Amino acid sequence: MVSAALEETQIPLDEFTRMRRDNLARWPTGADVDLDEAVAYLKALPDHKNLAKVTRRAVAEGRCLTQPRGGFATFEMHKNLLETLDKQGLADVVPTTTDSYTRNERFAEAQRGADESEEKGRSMLNGFPVVNAGVGQCRALTAAVNRPIIALTGTSFPRLTGEITYAGGFTGYLGSGIAYTTSYTKDTSIAEGIRNYQYLDRLVALYQEKGVELHRRQPGFLTGTNIPPCIGIAICIADTLLAAAQGVRQYGLELGQTLHLVQDAVSIEVCNDLTQEYLKRKGYNDVFTTVTSLHWMGAWPVDRAQSFGLLVYGGFAAAVGGALSVTTKSVAEAKGIPTPEENAEGLRAARMGIYLARGVNLRDLPEYLREKEILETEVRVIVDKILEVGNGDVAIGTVRALEAGLLDVPWSPNRECKSAIMPARDGDGYLRMVDSGNLPLPKRILDYHRERLEAAANASGKVYGPDLAIDSVYELSEDLGKLMPSMSSGLSHG
Repeated sequence: MVSAALEETQIPLDEFTRMRRDNLARWPTGADVDLDEAVAYLKALPDHKNLAKVTRRAVAEGRCLTQPRGGFATFEMHKNLLETLDKQGLADVVPTTTDSYTRNERFAEAQRGADESEEKGRSMLNGFPVVNAGVGQCRALTAAVNRPIIALTGTSFPRLTGEITYAGGFTGYLGSGIAYTTSYTKDTSIAEGIRNYQYLDRLVALYQEKGVELHRRQPGFLTGTNIPPCIGIAICIADTLLAAAQGVRQYGLELGQTLHLVQDAVSIEVCNDLTQEYLKRKGYNDVFTTVTSLHWMGAWPVDRAQSFGLLVYGGFAAAVGGALSVTTKSVAEAKGIPTPEENAEGLRAARMGIYLARGVNLRDLPEYLREKEILETEVRVIVDKILEVGNGDVAIGTVRALEAGLLDVPWSPNRECKSAIMPARDGDGYLRMVDSGNLPLPKRILDYHRERLEAAANASGKVYGPDLAIDSVYELSEDLGKLMPSMSSGLSHG
């Protein structure tokens, strides 16, 4: 279904037409996808249900939107979730997270899970099986809420889910060939992940050619642990360039929060600015990009009060940084899948953070400017190296850079990643790197990382080394008494 040779160039229309025919034949619900009929349906949707249009309006108005994650196994359960998120959570965008079987194209098992969920009256899947549900049920969900729906797929295999969800009125789709393949798969090659998303992006470009603008978004949270901002942004840029080569003209970027306000704000600005810089370098002058900030993706505290702190901070940091939106979590994050009500509660907490951020501007602070210069340097040398080793082709360059460790992802499950990078927090809470692997960073940058982390290790009585990185993974899930001991905890009462 895909070309044998990996390259960034756009899939020719005749080849793509054959690919679509074969793809849609893989499961019975694919027969319900008719491109021209879907174009007419999508054109008839009101603007407030089209995420591409909602996104442009939010940027024009300077608003930071809220969007949660979530999905249940049956139509009625999932419909109730979306209605709750819309009405109780005041969500600006509502999600449809797919289940694990669907993510791995095990559609027969997804169907069994959906049937069992109907019988037992509770969700036996960790998401909504969109391929089994088909275009009709997706459109019924689109009709049930007054918000745009984004498909959150967690997959390196988007070809069939993309066809059905877009035709079903879900006007946004989260996923990309580099980020998802390095995050969620062990044996899927990076080349295959890139090719699979080239299909989806070519589909979006085809809809665009027929007068329908759809939203595509890159999932920048990667492995869900500490990710140095330079890595997240470099992969955002590479995924964006791949999408632009297929003809996509609206593309969202995502960054997981570091939980340091200056670093999070700097990362949002640098991500969008450098993405636009590299798009223009490649001759793409009309690609509209935005940045979404993700609630903390690492280990989550069990305590409800501590959780609310992270939820409010997430909205505050996103708004201060100028993000288009914040993707929210809930107080149940450490325990399992949240109820619709818990999910709605997390949305409202984040919205409060957005409200509190009004008028806050960090961009003239010396500390902000220092971190911006460091981050821009880091990102540019990584992306320039990707382009260099690929002789200008981002697809080829990404694969070669990962093979050599010139681009890397910490704690990636994928065999093609070196996973040599070890991020850790310095004494001020910034994410630095104990080990930068083979990243082509200048010596002055590496020295700065080491200096800041050695100071943190000395101040805390710890040994400089990998344990700093491991401690940083679990830090925010620790009990508050350990994170901030009471002043009276060490006093004698004798």
